[in-house]
Amino acid sequence: MSDSHPTATEPKPTWQTALTMLQEVEPPFIPQGAHAMTVMVEYPAGDPGAPPHRHSGPAFGYVLDGEMLFELEGEPERVVRAGETFWEAGGDVIHYQDGNNRDDVPVRFLVTMLCEPGKPMLTLVDEEELARRQDRRAPRPS
Repeated sequence: MSDSHPTATEPKPTWQTALTMLQEVEPPFIPQGAHAMTVMVEYPAGDPGAPPHRHSGPAFGYVLDGEMLFELEGEPERVVRAGETFWEAGGDVIHYQDGNNRDDVPVRFLVTMLCEPGKPMLTLVDEEELARRQDRRAPRPS
């Protein structure tokens, strides 16, 4: 009689070891009726990325290649390298930077967002609002 469970000397089936947890977070909110979208972002070497913006819901990302300079309101800027994850709560938080940290190679990253129905997945923040909220931005490196 054959048992479908491996013994202590038999290796586990691939499906039991194929998963690697990269990121686990508890977002503060998910917009009512949210829909999910996954996008790939690719910036050439040295590209500054999107101007300051916000997302209507939480976003979860993974850098595939290169290095991204990542900065959210209230947090210091940081470099996220290939194989590393990032996330943001969305809503009223300004996303200041998502550009390429390197001037010699492109950066590619995947982002899955939970978007609020009827709102764009990305809304730019104007200069007036940036000025009003400048006290919420973490100190910049000199």
